[in-house]
Amino acid sequence: MSDPVMAADGHAYERTAIERWLATKSTSPMTGGELEHPYLTPNHMLRRMIRDWDGARKAAVHADCASQL
Repeated sequence: MSDPVMAADGHAYERTAIERWLATKSTSPMTGGELEHPYLTPNHMLRRMIRDWDGARKAAVHADCASQL
């Protein structure tokens, strides 16, 4: 997930995926219930957490590779 957004149902989605969904539907992909509105809010906290996790994962892989030299 690179661009997480929050939909009216309170769930986080990848922006491109939920935009494709909302192009043809007005329901939540998670609950099936009708969404109160189609607006998406950027989820900055989740984006930061994903980037931090990815950075730590890459650092661990790099450290593991370096230790095998």
